[in-house]
Formats: sequence, C-alpha cells, structure tokens
Amino acid sequence: MKLGVFTPLFNNLSFEEMIDTVSKAGLQTVEIGTGGSPGDAHLSIDKLLASSDERKEYLAKLADKGLSISALSCHNNPISPLKEVAAEADELLRKTIKLASLMNVPVVNGFSGISGGNPTDTQVNWPVLPWPTEYDDNYNYQWEKKLIPYWKEINHISEDSGVKIGIELHGGFLCHTPYTMLKLREATGKAIGCNLDPSHLWWQGIDPVAAIKILGEADAIHHFHAKDTYLDQDNINMHGLTDMQPYSNVKTRAWTFRSVGCGHDLQAWSDMISALRIYGYDYVLSIEHEDPIMSIEEGLNRAITNLKSIMINDQPAEMWWA
Repeated sequence: MKLGVFTPLFNNLSFEEMIDTVSKAGLQTVEIGTGGSPGDAHLSIDKLLASSDERKEYLAKLADKGLSISALSCHNNPISPLKEVAAEADELLRKTIKLASLMNVPVVNGFSGISGGNPTDTQVNWPVLPWPTEYDDNYNYQWEKKLIPYWKEINHISEDSGVKIGIELHGGFLCHTPYTMLKLREATGKAIGCNLDPSHLWWQGIDPVAAIKILGEADAIHHFHAKDTYLDQDNINMHGLTDMQPYSNVKTRAWTFRSVGCGHDLQAWSDMISALRIYGYDYVLSIEHEDPIMSIEEGLNRAITNLKSIMINDQPAEMWWA
C-alpha cells in the first residue's frame, strides 16, 4: 500500500508549493481535483488536455518529488435537476476521464449525484424512507430514469478509456451505502466502483470493515479515503444521525469529521487496513483532512503518523509454518 493525500487542503498553495510540501511530509501520492467541490487549484484541465508537452512536464515535476497521482477527482452532481449544473458536471467528468487516460491515472473519483424526484423538480430530493409512498415513487424515478442511464453511459466511456470510476459513498447522494453501490455497479458495469471513505459509513451506522468485505468481494473498491468520524452519543440522542446542524457546530453535532485516530482507535483502523489487503485492495490510502478542531499541519501529520504505524507495506511471506 501507498500513503497519499487529497490535495484541496493545500488549495492556497501553487502546484509546485503543494508537491514540495507533500513530498517533505513523506507521502507517495497525490489525489488532485480537476474542478467541482475539490476545485482546480493544482491543475488546469483544458491546458493539460490540449498539450502532451504540458502533461509530460506536469508528471515530470511530480516524479522529481517522488510522487504519482492516485486519482483525479471531480466531485459534483452530474444528474442535478438544474440543467446547467448537470451539464457542467457532466462535461467536467468526461474531460477528467479523458485526462486520466492520457496521463495513465487509473481512477477518477466523484459522487453518484442526486436528481429531483420527478421530471418537473428544480431541487434535489434524497429519499431515505419508503413511506409516505411518494418517497418510493421519487426513489424509483431517480434510479430508473436518471442515475442508471447516466452511469451506464459513463461506464462505457470509462471502460474504453481504461479508467475506473471511484464513487464516494456519501450521504445526500443516491449511492451512499454498499448496497446502493453494488446496485449501481450491477446495472451499469465493472468500471463503476467506489472510493471508500469510512468517515461517511460510520455516521450511517455501517461498520467499515464489513463494508470492505462486501465491496472487496465484488472487486468494487477502486480508491480509499483515510478520514475519521467522531460520534457523540449524547448529541445523537438529541439530533439523530441525520443531523442538519452546520459542521462548525462541533459542540452540539451528532458526529464530526476527524483526523485518523481521533474518532476511532488505531485498532479499528488496523482492522480496516488488514481487511483491505485480504479482500484485494493494495493501492493508496489517500488522507482527506477535514478536522474542524485541528490545523491543517497538525491534522495531516497526525493522520500520517497514525497510518504509517499500522500500514501493511510489504507483500506477505510464504507460510513456512503451514
């Protein structure tokens, strides 16, 4: 396995400053945004698409620092009920897949997206209960008319390009659980898999180790985000897990994103890493820093130190004892 970082935490730095900082931190890979939620502070997608010389120079700068790109990320909403939002997200995703293919980046990360509940909706709709039955009608429309047709086409493009799609299982979007991930993959194709982020599983009550087993058995884990979540049971008793308070309300929120080891102990993280190895994922752990009570430097360094202490780097030896 390799250890890397998702770079939006350094969006205030230039590309050269960012890779210098990441290299000095002892990391091996970077996950770089091409637009959408992560922004594009470290990459001009049109510039790189237009010139092989620009791509070679970009990759050479990374190689000089001992770094490679684990994934290109364009988290956005390509099935938004707002046509201009959906069109912009779709264009960015297609460009990102093309650039990943040209630069030999194996994975493009993003969200599944969330549509309206019917053809006339102008706002997104995230059904989480089958009753009242209108929710069930909305859910079926979203999957059958919007989500599956869109990602079936993207799967074909990705397969032709030799690129995998890592859909982040994130609340508020149609794919947010192992079940919904496998449902979409079954309906679209093998290029569609997940960017598994345990922080979004914990707050839904999903055991990440169990999720790794489920998704790993289906060869559906394409990328991994290393981010923790702290669950505050007293606040859960008040607000439940679908807590609409701003992330800044740390004192009263039911759950809060934390640096690795600050929400769950290192045994929990070690169990995840072992499960990843056992179920066939031996790629990158990409640190995502979104800890609201730590500085960028402290939160990132805490995650690096904790993960390095439990990562499995070498291939296993032969079982001489059996």
